[in-house]
Amino acid sequence: MADTITYLTTTRFGAGAVELLPQELAELGIGKPLLVTDPGIARLPLLDRVRRMLPAEHALFTETPGNPTEAAVDKAFEVFRQGACDGLVALGGGSAMDLAKAVALRATHAGQLAEYALIEGGAGRIGPVAPLVAIPTTAGTGSEVGRGALITLRDGRKLALISGHLIPARAICDPELTLGLPPLLTAATGMDALTHCIETFLSPRYNPPADAIALDGAARAMTFLPRAVADGGDREARAEMMMAALEGGLTFQKGLGAVHGLSHALGAIPDPVLHHGTLNAVILPAVLRFNAPAAAAKYPRLALAMGLAAEADLAAAIENLNVRLGLPGSLRQMGVTEAHRDRAVAGALADHSTASNARPVTRSDYEALFDAAMG
Repeated sequence: MADTITYLTTTRFGAGAVELLPQELAELGIGKPLLVTDPGIARLPLLDRVRRMLPAEHALFTETPGNPTEAAVDKAFEVFRQGACDGLVALGGGSAMDLAKAVALRATHAGQLAEYALIEGGAGRIGPVAPLVAIPTTAGTGSEVGRGALITLRDGRKLALISGHLIPARAICDPELTLGLPPLLTAATGMDALTHCIETFLSPRYNPPADAIALDGAARAMTFLPRAVADGGDREARAEMMMAALEGGLTFQKGLGAVHGLSHALGAIPDPVLHHGTLNAVILPAVLRFNAPAAAAKYPRLALAMGLAAEADLAAAIENLNVRLGLPGSLRQMGVTEAHRDRAVAGALADHSTASNARPVTRSDYEALFDAAMG
């Protein structure tokens, strides 16, 4: 039976919660939804299961790329427009949910997506958007309750669209949808959730409720991520990781940091295609070492929440966790080269996450962080 959580938006959480989709669509008045998903989900029986719950008149977009692009948003919006849709359902990971948010914005706002990017002063231009129901199939991004969408524009910049209006009208979090997720994807998405909790807790912005949620999410992720990776059918671990991801998304209100500044910039590189959660896992130790002098009072609290000794070396603990989970130990192992350095640093400096890092970050700081993460 699903529990109902009302915090920023309404979330239906629990095994079997996906069966509530028809009820949620009816309550939101969505009669012709566009279902947004990705090619991987399109090959699974889950897609047909969800489509059977939708109204007979609905549209489908299955071409969400691993890192959502403006071109993909335009294609999905055209399907939305031609189908005379009045709302959206996002089924998948953060990419599908972010792309659906951008389509919801396009459906209700004129102009180009860049006009609504946070760093272009676009947050205040975003008003109510088409209603969206988000159904995550991974436990990582927290986008189902997040107010942002990361989109790579045609000019190559990966920019954030951020507004309370972009928070999905409903989130349906059914841990059973993550059962059997491959170990490496479980690890990468789980480290995304853990990084969200760590970075938001360390953000210097004042938000004690977000801090408390971040600590709880970090505790869940540190405890249950190794179990979820070791046994894809561990229902308790899957439920706890989905909650950790949800909590990571709830803390976004406080801002992220330099890990995401670099991972967003590297995620915009067309070749190689880099997974966001894996990037976060690899970059996190270097940023933890960099931030330590500015957050000395917070590190013991974070360590204790994560089940470590108060004086533990957090960066070393994350490096050890990455090894246990089978994740890469460096950006170099992911295919990043020194040729990507200037673009990554420039993108990170312009990224919205940099402003809320625990410690101010300069160009030379980002260069050193890139070099450290390269290994």
